[in-house]
Amino acid sequence: MDCLFCSIVSGEIPSKKLYEDEKCVAFYDIDPKAPTHFLVIPKAHIKSVSDVTSADREMTVGHIMNVIAKLTAQLGLDKEGYRVVSNVGDAAGQTVHHLHFHVLGGRLLSWPPG
Repeated sequence: MDCLFCSIVSGEIPSKKLYEDEKCVAFYDIDPKAPTHFLVIPKAHIKSVSDVTSADREMTVGHIMNVIAKLTAQLGLDKEGYRVVSNVGDAAGQTVHHLHFHVLGGRLLSWPPG
């Protein structure tokens, strides 16, 4: 499998890691769109939100949401607010087809995005 994020999980490609446990990895985005911009990905290869199974929802995605809450609190983003984004498919801007959640904060984030 030729997946950028799987290569980051395996350590083949270096990243600026913020967090890692047995289920997921969080690392800073190499092209940040906000003063704080990191990604949280499952270690298991899941293509996108559309491919999440019921087991993934319980064991992986729920865990990732808890990790996001923990990291945003540690970074102080919870005080002013932050955004969590997961693009699904090419038309939505998904460039790496491995489930990932962008976490952005540290500035006013306009709405609608895009």
